[in-house]
Amino acid sequence: MAEYKEVHGTKIRNYTTDPDNPITGEVWYNETANTLKFQYPTVTTTGSWSTGANLNQTRRLASGAGSATAAIVAGGVISSAPYSALTESYDGTAWTEVNDLGTGRYGGGSFGTSTAALLGGGGYPYKANTEIWNGTNWTEVNDLNVAHSTCGGSGTSTAGIIAGGGPAPSGALTELWNGTNWTEVNDLGTARYNVASSKGTSTAALLFAGRTSPGSATSAIRKFTESWNGTNWTEVGDLNLARYGMGGAGADNTAALGFGGYATPPNNVTATTEVWNGSSWTEQGDLSTAREYAGPAGTSTSALGAGGDTSGPSSAPTAVTEVWTGAGQPVGVWATGGNLNTARYALAGAGTQTAALGFGGYAPPFSALTESYNGTNWTETTDLNTARSSLAGAGATNTAALAFGGSPGAKAITELWNGSNWTEVNNLNTGRFELGGSGTNTAALAFGGSPPGQTAITESWNGTNWTEVNDLNTARNSVVGAGTQTSTLAYGGWNPPYSALTESWNGTNWTAVNNLNTARRDIASSIGTSNTSALAAGGSTSTYLAVTEKYDGASWTEITDLSTGTGILGGVGTNTEGLVFGGHTGSITAATYEWSGSSNTTKTVDTD
Repeated sequence: MAEYKEVHGTKIRNYTTDPDNPITGEVWYNETANTLKFQYPTVTTTGSWSTGANLNQTRRLASGAGSATAAIVAGGVISSAPYSALTESYDGTAWTEVNDLGTGRYGGGSFGTSTAALLGGGGYPYKANTEIWNGTNWTEVNDLNVAHSTCGGSGTSTAGIIAGGGPAPSGALTELWNGTNWTEVNDLGTARYNVASSKGTSTAALLFAGRTSPGSATSAIRKFTESWNGTNWTEVGDLNLARYGMGGAGADNTAALGFGGYATPPNNVTATTEVWNGSSWTEQGDLSTAREYAGPAGTSTSALGAGGDTSGPSSAPTAVTEVWTGAGQPVGVWATGGNLNTARYALAGAGTQTAALGFGGYAPPFSALTESYNGTNWTETTDLNTARSSLAGAGATNTAALAFGGSPGAKAITELWNGSNWTEVNNLNTGRFELGGSGTNTAALAFGGSPPGQTAITESWNGTNWTEVNDLNTARNSVVGAGTQTSTLAYGGWNPPYSALTESWNGTNWTAVNNLNTARRDIASSIGTSNTSALAAGGSTSTYLAVTEKYDGASWTEITDLSTGTGILGGVGTNTEGLVFGGHTGSITAATYEWSGSSNTTKTVDTD
């Protein structure tokens, strides 16, 4: 048997106490406690939804197949073509229109992958047509024995089942697909319509929710769940919330996801999400957008829901896509730090989580205050020469920083911090406020801002002078940024309206990349090291937000929220060790919060 050192490259060390900063996976022996311990990552206990790319075409009652990063949706109801044949393919980043179904329809049973899927049935009128997708084209194959719609499907393109759905009396009907033909097999225990299903296998599937009367919107809504073992359906634990028109996902009959749908008043269209563990349903993180009839794909730990109705039967459909990440993911945490000495908002920052500088802002009045943070407490130090708010900052530490722009008016003033004093240096070429900033005191970037209206102007600082360089693609104010003079990410703002736009700077040009999940302005500034690593914390729309998102170079992911919705706040650090301070929550705040990108727990090895 291999020894620990052979596997991990180091021996297990002895300590009299636990080490101060053990790394994830590290094992050590605590001599005082006489125990073997290890560092274990804390993970999420519930799943959550984040925003994906919108469909190209709004629709409801589309059929879906595949995974959260490789999916298709086909058919559905859209305003310009009630029974659509439109198909879109998702690569985890964007939806692309591909070849249409041979027969337009809605509510068909579907299953499989993004390159090998099956869609059978649908309406209206009720259809028996079956088509197979090979990644490029749909091909019509042998029909179902009985036409039905709003049914559930599970399996692969060569072995699957479709069950339930209308019209009467086919609501209990189950048909088995062997890759060539459909065969009627044992019925559901309860006939129903508008059902949801796991995307499991032909021998292990779950069918849930629905209504037992195809009449009015609120008639006979059910929470029944039935499990398929390849031969028979067995009634198992009910959903917590009765509804129909849910989205469903799952690998088999032991692990499934159900979301959204239409529930009895006062719930109506709901965002409720439930997870099935093989014996019972548990409510977890809700959809951001309540809806029914979303096109589903994926499993209980990684899924998506695309489109649907957001305000009840026959409402205008949506193109919104949300992506589900199940429990068990590493989780970051916000912790409370020491308060600023003076509460204020619209301030700027520079430095790191343990060596930060916060300066300027509005208290009221306009402030010149500068405070330095040592990881525990803020200390007042020498003021800016010019009091101002809505300025930008840059700097790697609390001993070397740059402050530029601001209001009242549209200031071009630039000041340099040497750890003791601020010195006025050469001005921006264009005075402005509510601008973004990034970089250091010797190599910085200033972009966006006001006035008049919104600007796209970008300027680069070389330690002596500002030089105008290529503009942002989209003019906006209240934008923030993170990174360096040659590698910056600019995100959020107001252009109007509230913006989710994200742009990446490579030292020469700005390029549009994937948007924030939540459009907003007044996000915490300057948290991140480059155009591939940033944090967006807080912000505002018609209210102050606690939303936190992390950028990994490809997309934004919603992570642990701030404890209090806060906008117009200062920020420094990285997307693994960040700091936010001050801002507005509805009242001006002095609060400081420290971000740890991964949270760990020390555990004792059981040697019995």
